[in-house]
Amino acid sequence: MTRILGIACCCVLLLGASVPAADTSADAEKTALAMEALGRLQGVDLEQNARLKEAVLRVLEKTRGTPNFVKLVQQFKLKGQESGLLEVAAKNSANETGVEAMRLILAGKYGGMLQAALTSTNTSSAVKIAEAIGNAGEKEAVMRLLLPLVPEAQNNLALRKQAVRSLAQSAEGAGAILKLAREDKLPDDLKFTASSELNRVRWPELKQEAAKLLPLPQGQNAQPLPPLAELAKLNGNPVNGAKVFSSATVGCNNCHQIKGQGIDFGPNLSEIGSKLGKDALFEAILDPSAGISFGFEAWQLELKSGDEAYGLIASDTAEEIAIKAVGGIVTRYKKAEVTKREQMKLSIMPAGLQQNMTTQELVDLVEYLASLKKGS
Repeated sequence: MTRILGIACCCVLLLGASVPAADTSADAEKTALAMEALGRLQGVDLEQNARLKEAVLRVLEKTRGTPNFVKLVQQFKLKGQESGLLEVAAKNSANETGVEAMRLILAGKYGGMLQAALTSTNTSSAVKIAEAIGNAGEKEAVMRLLLPLVPEAQNNLALRKQAVRSLAQSAEGAGAILKLAREDKLPDDLKFTASSELNRVRWPELKQEAAKLLPLPQGQNAQPLPPLAELAKLNGNPVNGAKVFSSATVGCNNCHQIKGQGIDFGPNLSEIGSKLGKDALFEAILDPSAGISFGFEAWQLELKSGDEAYGLIASDTAEEIAIKAVGGIVTRYKKAEVTKREQMKLSIMPAGLQQNMTTQELVDLVEYLASLKKGS
């Protein structure tokens, strides 16, 4: 054992040798050598060997943010490394490394740190952390940390959607979401996500209740569509999807432009495939009100004449407000004529477009939209 300790320390000391900044391969090789040497040490108490502890901490710093960081924390039962573990969990929320990092955090009872991370202004990181919590499979932690996020509208929508997905991985979590739905406490902007997740759970009684409380969107001829996760796995034909986009029955080009073609009303879709994945594209079509793009909120005006105007705000000055209606026509109204203006909760994009398509046509349409990327 003494000989192994000596070898491990020597290997780690190599990390302190100067390496040219550009020679990252040599640095990586030294780190790999040190990890191999340290990996042979099992059941060693670092507190009884100051030299080895110093060596381990040096390698730990070199491996921060990587799977090796998690291995070292786990092997040597290192304390005070929660922030580094959280960094790994956020980067690897969908794989074994991130899940193991999250389990180590949860085992240390650092719920307060996780709550702070979930409510931080870094929403993209918070979403990943919520995903890692769900994948860790710790039911009590999922319920305690994620369930409170769901009904609170002030929380980020993407975070609340991920909380629903993570909760749906356990019977307890799925049941809690259904309870919110039964009590009419499940927010409207989460019902599509909840429906898609709960209609494919493995627990028959929960799946049956979900079919009643949160039915899947209907496609053509009132046939229920497959859950979102299944739709995203289907193969589509982008050439046929382009035809669906411009067809008279679906008519996406009546509100969207692609490379200068179509009507300039809703968001330009020329590079939409670079911005949204297939799952997000399906969701945007099937549940358009769940994620309304900034600047494309629908407004309704009531006028002194008794008339109403409905559409997007094209401009708003001290004297007048211009409303762009479906079809792209802009009408200007004097502020003195307006008695009430109200932002609508529903998207200006109509719901139910999928009812004008077969399931395959919907898949083809999404395949086409996903192909519209920058530089294509």
